[in-house]
Amino acid sequence: MAESDAQERTEEPTAKRLSDAREKGQTARSRELTTTFILLVGGGGMIMMGDRLTGGLSSVMTANFQISRAEIFDINSPMNFFMDAIITMMGVLTPLFILLFIVALVTPTLLGGFSFSPQSMAFKFEKLDPVKGLGKLFSMRSLMELAKALGKFLLVGSVAVSVLLFFFEDFLALGNQGIKPALAQTMDLLGWSFILISASLIIIAAIDVPFQLWDHNRQMKMTKQEVKDEYKQTDGSPEVKSRARQLQREMAERRMMGEVPKADVVITNPTHYAIALRYDQARMDAPVVVAKGADLVAAKIREIANANDIGIVSSPVLARAIYYTTELDEMIPEGLYLAVAQVLAYVFQLRGRRRKGHMNDKSIDMSDVPVPEDLRHNE
Repeated sequence: MAESDAQERTEEPTAKRLSDAREKGQTARSRELTTTFILLVGGGGMIMMGDRLTGGLSSVMTANFQISRAEIFDINSPMNFFMDAIITMMGVLTPLFILLFIVALVTPTLLGGFSFSPQSMAFKFEKLDPVKGLGKLFSMRSLMELAKALGKFLLVGSVAVSVLLFFFEDFLALGNQGIKPALAQTMDLLGWSFILISASLIIIAAIDVPFQLWDHNRQMKMTKQEVKDEYKQTDGSPEVKSRARQLQREMAERRMMGEVPKADVVITNPTHYAIALRYDQARMDAPVVVAKGADLVAAKIREIANANDIGIVSSPVLARAIYYTTELDEMIPEGLYLAVAQVLAYVFQLRGRRRKGHMNDKSIDMSDVPVPEDLRHNE
């Protein structure tokens, strides 16, 4: 037995599981809701189209009860009368059929939304498994269906008897009326009787809809192991994600190192931290951090700075302050403007001296630059 089968399904279904189930045609559906809507709309249609239906039925009866002597002895007459009756009644009933078709198509979507799944119509050998068939026969769903069938029989039967008793005298009175008034009255009585009897199914649908929603959610629930497996499938295994993060860090580090030669100064701890700053007075409001790192990354930044003749300033307090308060491609905090301005001014001054050959040492110690207390970060 698989581990997921041994566990209890206690976890709510994920969006992916619900989406996969919908693709397979597994959505919450209530046949009772659909049946109730169809019957109620059908009864309402009979009442609304009563005159049309009565006219069509009267026309068919008139045509079939008035037969000439020649038509009686014509062997083709029965078929002709039959086809004419069908065509007449189809013309009368087609609007009602279209209305019922639309209701039958739309009503199921009220509960589980629209879903068309070819997979649900595909033939599956497992459906022929007698063991699973017996399991479904004695399942909670089967018991619920049996209870609904008995409930519908008792409820609809009781309401039908009550409706017939209520309209009993009206039905008897039809025999005293002419054919056309009787037909109109019959259609009206049948429509209202149909609606009243069908309305009793609202009670069944009101019980069935919550049950179908609960049962669908119960079937979709997952074990903890299934949730973990799905997480691995969608987001990847921890090993793969770790490798992906490592590659992303390496790419980001390579891009960062490519910015170091463009820096104006590198401020160090002097060994643990290194921050490369760039300042273009014409385009920047304040110096920007183009690279930063600790330990091995800091050593690499210093190495590139040395190779590209970038001034390196040793200022532990300032280096830690920038490292912990400023991200890559961000301007330094306003509280560090003065300290960084002093560093840059000194570096630019020394850079001019180097060009004249007055100084060759690129490493500078400026540990005494002013750094506000609220920006200091002590080891």
